Amino acid sequence: MDLSKIAVSINKAINTQEVAVKEKHARTCILGTHHEKGAHTFWAAVNRLPLSSNAVLCWKFCHVFHKLLRDGHPNVIKDSMRNKADLADMSRMWGHLSEGYGKLCSIYLKLLITKMEFHIKNPRFPGNLQMSNRQLDEAGENDVNNFFQLTVEMFDYLECELNLFLGVFNSLDMSRSVSVTAAGQCRLAPLIQVILDCSHLYDYTVKLLFKLHSCLPADTLQGHRDRFQEQFKKLKSLFYRSSNLQYFKRLIQIPQLPENPPNFLRASALSEHISPVVVIPAESSSPESEHVVETEDLVDTDVPSLPAPSEVKFDDLFGTSAAIDPFNFSSQNGMRKDDKDRLIEQLTREIQALKEELESFRLESGRLCQALRGRVNELEAELAEQSHLRLQAAGESEFLKAELDDLRRAREDTEKEQRSLTEIERKAQANEQRYTKLKEKYTELVQSHADLLRKNAEVTRQMTVARAAQDEVEAVRREMQEKVKSAQEAADRQEREQVKQLQELQRELVSTQTELDSLKTSMASSQQSSEVLGTQLVALESEKAELVQTLSKVEAELAVQGEELQRVQSSLATERESGVKTAEALQNQLNEKESREQALESQLVAARWSSLQGAVEEAERIIQDSLAQIDDPAHISCTSSADYLASRCQASLDSMERLQSAREAFLADNTAVLELVRVVTQCGHLVGDTIVQGSATSHMVPVEQADALSESVKTCGSEALSLLGQLKQQDSLAAADGSKLRAALEAILATAEKLRPRGLELQQGELGDLVEQEMAATSAAVESAAARIEEMLNKSRAVDTGIKMEVNERILASCTELMQTIKELILSSKDLQRDIVESGRGAASMKEFYAKNSRWTEGLISASKAVGWGATVMVDAADMVVQGKGKFEELMVCSHEIAASTAQLVAASKVKADKDSANLHRLQQASRGVTQATAAVVASTKSGKSQIEDTETMDFSSMTLTQIKRQEMDAQVLVLELETRLQKERERLGELRKKHYELAGVAEGWGEEEEGTG
Repeated sequence: MDLSKIAVSINKAINTQEVAVKEKHARTCILGTHHEKGAHTFWAAVNRLPLSSNAVLCWKFCHVFHKLLRDGHPNVIKDSMRNKADLADMSRMWGHLSEGYGKLCSIYLKLLITKMEFHIKNPRFPGNLQMSNRQLDEAGENDVNNFFQLTVEMFDYLECELNLFLGVFNSLDMSRSVSVTAAGQCRLAPLIQVILDCSHLYDYTVKLLFKLHSCLPADTLQGHRDRFQEQFKKLKSLFYRSSNLQYFKRLIQIPQLPENPPNFLRASALSEHISPVVVIPAESSSPESEHVVETEDLVDTDVPSLPAPSEVKFDDLFGTSAAIDPFNFSSQNGMRKDDKDRLIEQLTREIQALKEELESFRLESGRLCQALRGRVNELEAELAEQSHLRLQAAGESEFLKAELDDLRRAREDTEKEQRSLTEIERKAQANEQRYTKLKEKYTELVQSHADLLRKNAEVTRQMTVARAAQDEVEAVRREMQEKVKSAQEAADRQEREQVKQLQELQRELVSTQTELDSLKTSMASSQQSSEVLGTQLVALESEKAELVQTLSKVEAELAVQGEELQRVQSSLATERESGVKTAEALQNQLNEKESREQALESQLVAARWSSLQGAVEEAERIIQDSLAQIDDPAHISCTSSADYLASRCQASLDSMERLQSAREAFLADNTAVLELVRVVTQCGHLVGDTIVQGSATSHMVPVEQADALSESVKTCGSEALSLLGQLKQQDSLAAADGSKLRAALEAILATAEKLRPRGLELQQGELGDLVEQEMAATSAAVESAAARIEEMLNKSRAVDTGIKMEVNERILASCTELMQTIKELILSSKDLQRDIVESGRGAASMKEFYAKNSRWTEGLISASKAVGWGATVMVDAADMVVQGKGKFEELMVCSHEIAASTAQLVAASKVKADKDSANLHRLQQASRGVTQATAAVVASTKSGKSQIEDTETMDFSSMTLTQIKRQEMDAQVLVLELETRLQKERERLGELRKKHYELAGVAEGWGEEEEGTG
């Protein structure tokens, strides 16, 4: 489709002429949105129009835009939301005008904005609001909060529609025929879209209010009902006023709302609701094709002027009277008076005959209409009944679905609790493993610390050895220095002595030279002595050179030892510095490991405490859930026994003892947190179960005891929460006192012990013997019943004939078969009880086993008695039926009673049996045989009853009308008497059941408890 053609159609549809929008231009705009899958072209053309300056132009824009929102492409709503702010500003601007098109434009723009917001917020609703009931349910997503909000939004939506409706009607002068003028049609044309929207909104609002009333209290929805009542009155009035306008009659068929609004407080009223359907005739002409009369003094006529039926028929038969009138005597001059009289009489007779025929036709059509109306009423009643049944079935289906969802949620909650418990245990195990790893790490740190200490001691020892070696070197150096010093002193001394000797020798040489001068003569004699002195001098010089060499060697050795000493000192200093640094590094590592160990220890303590807090919080949630559960109205149907409550109380008291021990162990050693976590979780579960079972048990006891037990249960819950709150705080853990909780549990246990049935208080031997006696008595009763049935069968064959004998034989044969199946059931029950006793008694005797399981034994005895009694009563009833003195209904009731008693015996025997036991399978097979035999007895009894009753045929052929009327009155009297008697018997049955309940309560010990409490 060409976009220019769409733009031309938009400009032709939205113009300043005060006439209705032509349908073909609006249809082209709608097709254009589907062609381009949006409203871009529409808004591009509209944005160029002066909507804010011309009210008629804005009014026709609103009309076209409304059509696009309803029938255009779904993307029109999304594309138009960009212009929402401009539309709101335009609505406020036109709202300043108090009359004319300005005020109407403001109201219409508010309606369009509300419509866009509604569809954006609820995208499941199409623009034309056409949805099925299933789609309406899906729009609420099966959530009552969504349905509540959706109803409020529909109220706001419908309120805007009604405001536009009222605004248009208030702006028209209804005293004149404005619906056939161009200006009136321009204002009325948009109301067709409003009527279509209102019919759907009204229908959906009614259905949603019925749905809300089925889920919420009536007081909560009082505001909804008041608002609906107000809108219902306005919409009904507007629909009525619109249906009387000539303009709408050829364009749309407006539905009429019921006289009174629906009664939402009665759920069955939904079946009476009829969805309003707006019909737009296919052959209706568009507004632009109608001939518009421009006068203002015309009056709307609802019924067009048509000739009377009798006149039409007269003209068809005799022609019109315009040319020839038989009663115009002036035009019939040639006709005599007698001929005129005969003609008048003939015509009068024909008219009378036609009137009679018309009257008969009218009566016949009236009867046919009455019959058709009756048939329509019957069909409507049948349709209403079917709708009611369908709604009932839907309600039951919803209820079952809700129950199924509740069960699923309960199962999911149980699984979540199980998973949370498993997660807690896994966390506890992980904490324990983490603690083990930390302990191993701590051991490694201690070992490394010890190794470092040993290394530190070794370094210290090495430093001590190095210091000792240094001291020794110092001593050697000092000794060497002393030796060098002494050697130097000795050398100096020897040198001084040699100098002295040299000086003496020089003096002696001088003296010798002097003496040589004086003793030249004696040189020869003294030459030997001078040679000796020369050799001595050479020896002294050589000795001096040796001393100088020795001194140089000693100095070299001293220099070498000094260098060695310096090297040793530097190495000792280096070793000392490295040792100090190593010691400091080792000390730092030791300090870091100690701080890390302390941090890990603090983390471990925090993890232990967090795991304990998690367990305590989980226990608190369990107990809070139990307290909330006993306040739930759905919990009223739950029941429990005093025995089970006592066992739960005892288990809770045992867990309290373990909790106290685990708490003391944790206070003594905070590493023992695992046992405390496990005991806290277990205690929470047991106390919560005790609370639930205590509340369930209170539903089975008298009112005073029930109130006391409920109060004890609630006290137990509050004390448990108080104790858990103390355990959750680290400063109050040591002072946590569970004595109040223990006292509350002991009070519940005492109440449960008082409520336990007093039953059969027999000795061990008596209880075991009584089981055998009752089973033997039941077998004997069944054998006796079978023998009596056989005797009655033989007697019936000898006395009765025909149908009666056939009926008696069939009934007695089915009774005999029932006795045989009961006998097999009792034998199978004995075998199964023998297996149960053998597998469960251990080293105890059979009588001790029966005494130990007294409750089960009493149930077994009661079931056996019921079977024997039922067999005896059924034989007596069969005997009376065979003799013709009894009732077939008694025999059927006895059969049902035997089936119930055998089911009780099977349940009592099955409760302690192994599921894989062969005797259990035989017992179940025998139970099914008893059920089938019971059904056969009931079937044969019903068949015999109907067969005998068929022989008593009712023959009224010889009776007169008076006798039949008399018999009819007698039958009505008998029916009323039987209905009264039936009502009395039902009341009597109710009283009997109440009395049976009271007697059963006395047998279970309730009467004694009431006397004790009184």
